[in-house]
Amino acid sequence: MAAGFADAAPEAVLDALFLPFALGALQLPADGRVLFLGARASSRARGLAQPGWLCEQGFAPFAAELGRCGLHVGEPAADETFPLILLLPRRQREETRALLARALTHLAPGGTLLACVANNAGAKSVQADLARLAGPTQHMSKHKCRAFWVAPAPAAVDHALRDAWLALDTPRITAAGYWSRPGLFAWDRIDRGSALLAEALPADLSGRVADLGAGCGYLGAQVLARCPQVEVLHLYEAERRALEPARQNLQQAQARACGQAVQCDVLWHDVTLGLPERYDAIVSNPPFHQGRADLPQLGQAFIASAADALYANGPLLLVANRHLPYESLLRARFGEVRALDERDGYKVIMAQGVRP
Repeated sequence: MAAGFADAAPEAVLDALFLPFALGALQLPADGRVLFLGARASSRARGLAQPGWLCEQGFAPFAAELGRCGLHVGEPAADETFPLILLLPRRQREETRALLARALTHLAPGGTLLACVANNAGAKSVQADLARLAGPTQHMSKHKCRAFWVAPAPAAVDHALRDAWLALDTPRITAAGYWSRPGLFAWDRIDRGSALLAEALPADLSGRVADLGAGCGYLGAQVLARCPQVEVLHLYEAERRALEPARQNLQQAQARACGQAVQCDVLWHDVTLGLPERYDAIVSNPPFHQGRADLPQLGQAFIASAADALYANGPLLLVANRHLPYESLLRARFGEVRALDERDGYKVIMAQGVRP
């Protein structure tokens, strides 16, 4: 599951991001080459974008939205530089610091780095971090968002700090013993809901199993550890930054299971669009929010995709916050729905017998 984005509406943040161009404080580069990190689609971005724009977005639904708007989505080459870099940071501070540092590695000499953050998402703190890296910044505000930029002289960049902050994004083993990286859901701990679902996993799960919204792969690793009859395990996750630690956690779990022969794969995929394959069992701790707002329809979409992908008597095992309204949809799609556990504000549910 992806970590939350800033609470301000994307159009508001993007309108503020492009304010310096509207007021003449900044100019788009003559060669049209722009790198947009954390890019989001908007009417303003579509109006300004040229063929030389490269939009990087690791969250699958947002990347697809950019593509539908006709924007080029991809990643820059390691040594590729741009005269203008636009940046929309995320909420987690270490992830954002790594992103600022990475942006500077792609900034051409004499180029400008422009970022925008909602005030309630720590705009002043992020601006101060950019100033620490690259020297004095300028800023403008609109819609309770702050756009700030720097055109650093080479001597102004703190290269030691830049390299230290770049390293913050490297996957690492957390105190819980799993690979993760800042900014992922529950990145430095085991989410209590996922732990409860792991405890409830039936040891006789077998055949082809999928984990929907797999995050860093904790539940998938638990499936390997607790369910020796599983033959195929597919992890689906919409946040691309989670894929590498998820693969590392599956490798670690298979090594601990003494080479248990399970075909594992980690897939960058928006589960709400459905699944490309069928499964004997599915496990999930589905997302239910973006920013601070509850969006139970996300979890409901996960349930619908799971029901469509399960073989006739395959079980869906999911965990959710106790208040989320999933039971009516589960009863509409499955013949049997029962609670396996209910503790600490969570409910673990098993649904079985997909209705035709």
